[in-house]
Amino acid sequence: MGIEKKTLGVTKTHKLGKIAGKSYYVTLPIEFIRHLDWKDGQKVDITLKGKELVIKDWKK
Repeated sequence: MGIEKKTLGVTKTHKLGKIAGKSYYVTLPIEFIRHLDWKDGQKVDITLKGKELVIKDWKK
């Protein structure tokens, strides 16, 4: 499934949510998830680089 060219490179703004006072979450746009071919329950790596978060597919 491909991502529409008009969506590629477009920044989407979402709010942070809080879970049980200890963790935060952010929802990701479905078209991004489909483009990356990610599935529900899939493991991802989250890295802090300066003031940015990088989310990548988890590799063994």
